Amino acid sequence: MAYEVLLPKLGQTVEESRIVEWLKAEGDPVERGDVLFTVETDKAVLDVEAPRKGFLRKIFAPAGEMLPVLSLVGLITRTADEPIEAEAAGTAASGAAASEAPKAAPSVPTVAEPSTTSAPGRVFSSPRARKAAADRGIDVASVNGTGPGGRVVERDVLEHAAAAPKVTPVARHIAEGLGVDLSGVSGTGPRGRVTKADVQAVATGVATTGALPEAVEAAAPVPTPTATIAEVAVSDVVPLSGIRAIIAQRMHESHAITAPVTEMMEVDATALVALRERLKVSLAKELGFNLGYNDLLIKVAAKALRQFPSVNARLDGDVIRHLDVVHIGLAVDTDRGLLVPHVSDADKKGLVEIARDVRAMAERARTGRSLPDELVGGTFTITNLGMYDVDGFTPIINYPEAAILGVGRIKPKPVVVEGEIVIRQMVWLSLTFDHRLVDGAPAARFLQAIKQMVEEPYLLIA
Repeated sequence: MAYEVLLPKLGQTVEESRIVEWLKAEGDPVERGDVLFTVETDKAVLDVEAPRKGFLRKIFAPAGEMLPVLSLVGLITRTADEPIEAEAAGTAASGAAASEAPKAAPSVPTVAEPSTTSAPGRVFSSPRARKAAADRGIDVASVNGTGPGGRVVERDVLEHAAAAPKVTPVARHIAEGLGVDLSGVSGTGPRGRVTKADVQAVATGVATTGALPEAVEAAAPVPTPTATIAEVAVSDVVPLSGIRAIIAQRMHESHAITAPVTEMMEVDATALVALRERLKVSLAKELGFNLGYNDLLIKVAAKALRQFPSVNARLDGDVIRHLDVVHIGLAVDTDRGLLVPHVSDADKKGLVEIARDVRAMAERARTGRSLPDELVGGTFTITNLGMYDVDGFTPIINYPEAAILGVGRIKPKPVVVEGEIVIRQMVWLSLTFDHRLVDGAPAARFLQAIKQMVEEPYLLIA
């Protein structure tokens, strides 16, 4: 009896992954818990272990292929000579079968999903097919079923999704807001991708053929061509792919969807600097490393978010949801790009626990070993560029969060205190927030609360 090895779903939002390396070859004996292969998502590189003892008899997906999650990638048998059906290799390697067992493999038993009873006129579909359709925003009634009795199975949904026109996130968001059926929109973007302009053209009754109406075309200014990329010497070409492509997509999505406003305050961090120096000494033995400013700022932000729930929120359709958890993300610079792992339940943790969490998750992010759900589900983000001598900047919201706090460097400078010029440790804080969810005054009060706790950190225990 063969056991199917599936590409795991590594996180709630991960839809596809790439096998980086197989650590076992076909025919190798494996023990339960042995690492079979490493897999890369858009967020991290993780090990996938053997689910049981036996022999790795067949590898369907070689290293380097990007596959949908739950694709069949290998077979494990109890014995080294147990017969298996090799015809399934083509189906599994393409990823089209996802987690559906190969139909041409009679010697590989599969467990049939229970049939779905349905009222007349309703579509028969498997639970996994319905989930796959829901995850991809597909009406299961529009999918042609190939299962028993015309039942829609997961494979049908995946094939339907692969054949459907690709839509940019911004175009999909605008289509939902304008009530445009994307199935009737012709894409003019690269490889037929439906863009924002295509959706807007349909909404206003302009055909998406790429041709402008005569009046518009005549009025449109013709830019004077300057040097194009092809005419300029290029030292290197870097594909916009992998995590870089994900970052580009999400930053553009955030800028296009949110209504960002940035408020800045210069804050006296003298007391915070002094507190950190004392805690570095007091907690050095317990932690084994020096407490950092980010650890303290996470604690400060967590307390402020509890005081101002309107900032700890997100927009869901036509309602604003104030969140019951405080998961604070910290922007981490890695060789693969910017990642934002978060400290979960930061408002319920002490400084020692926060500091340990920050060190562990930052190390996992830099080595590509972030936990699957560590990079999703954050409710607020802190990004600190002080170590790079940056004084102030306007951070981009980590959508779908409502706000992000930018932190500049702490540096001594002369300031006026009670009529006298003194040297104080000053820092610029920048709060970028989504004006759709939060108005300027409440955002300013939130930033004031952070300022007060930075200037008077004893308030953290109040």
